[in-house]
Amino acid sequence: MNHKSLSADSSHLSATAARRLAPDEFKIRRHEKEKQLLECHVVSDNKTYMGVSAVLLFPISHPREFISLRYIDGSDKECEIGIIEHLDDLSRQQQELIHERLVRHYHEQEIRQIISVQQHYGQLFFKVITQRGLEEFVMPWRQDRAEDWGNSGKVLLDSLNNRYLIPDIDQLSNKEKRMFKTHVYW
Repeated sequence: MNHKSLSADSSHLSATAARRLAPDEFKIRRHEKEKQLLECHVVSDNKTYMGVSAVLLFPISHPREFISLRYIDGSDKECEIGIIEHLDDLSRQQQELIHERLVRHYHEQEIRQIISVQQHYGQLFFKVITQRGLEEFVMPWRQDRAEDWGNSGKVLLDSLNNRYLIPDIDQLSNKEKRMFKTHVYW
């Protein structure tokens, strides 16, 4: 597959001592008895890791690339198994299992409608409709709390670092765009 990547050369991962997990080098599956747990078998180690979680290394700029698989060792320390460079290189089943872990790790909501945005005391108070329904959140009124996403989207980080995604600002109604861009104009 042809991928846009942070670097044309994949050797950047080996230079950092991180393990690159190629699709044929590992297998993610549900634990046989504890179905809510994932396990990861790494072929080169012939080792299976239990309770696997997934973390995006570049969650905004590369949400389908550079995914760190991790587990908790016997001394309650989080350890990295390795890094998946391109999620799309994996089978659909593997992608779904990893996506399930990412959803549990990131509390990202997709904003479908903006009802109101108000600014008080250096904070923006949002009232929005997401895939879960009506939600309200508070975001510090700072440029570092709204990141570009794709061609015309934004990711908003609330005061608790939860992520609220607007996939395409151009798809908002004129009223919603005015409300949003009055306060988030960067």
